[in-house]
Amino acid sequence: MGISSVVPSATIFYESASNGLFLARPVVISARLDLGIRIHYADPLAVGADRLCNAVAGYAKFGGPLIIVDFGTATTYDVVGANGDYLGGVIAPGVETSAADLHRRTAQLPRVELHFPSSLIGIDTVSSMQAGILYGAIDAMEGMIGRLKSVLEKREGKAPHVIGTGGFSSFISKHSRALEHAEPSLVLEGVRLICERVGSLKQ
Repeated sequence: MGISSVVPSATIFYESASNGLFLARPVVISARLDLGIRIHYADPLAVGADRLCNAVAGYAKFGGPLIIVDFGTATTYDVVGANGDYLGGVIAPGVETSAADLHRRTAQLPRVELHFPSSLIGIDTVSSMQAGILYGAIDAMEGMIGRLKSVLEKREGKAPHVIGTGGFSSFISKHSRALEHAEPSLVLEGVRLICERVGSLKQ
């Protein structure tokens, strides 16, 4: 059993629940574990468990180098080297976070459902916001991927694969060719692989 969490209070709760209900000590994913990769971060423990899981699973499935775009509360870009090393990444506001903040910080802009409007040019407030949030997010993503590709190709000597993951990955990938693969459950795959690795190391 594995736990990938970036909320300390939730980690403690689920760890306690696992010990109490299942009588099993879970594997809590962090840089403290032997993940089989080197983490090039000033403080490896500051890298979120979800990002480590993405890196491990992405490399296992596609090799490297990689750019993994995770569409969650934040949109994270994780960069993996040709040898599987975690090189670092970029953190930006998530699509839902941007939409909620736009509503919260303005007096007359409503909360909107996130789906693509029929036209880029909005004819009312809702469709205008949807176009701005979603197409703006895609343009920002494609721009960031382009920048990261340029840096990574020079460093690693070949073009990286680009993977989308997280709840919005399938949704976004239908509207952007920048994402080569949509793997919504990459974190869960990473948890499985890490748990298997930790278990085999203990034997």
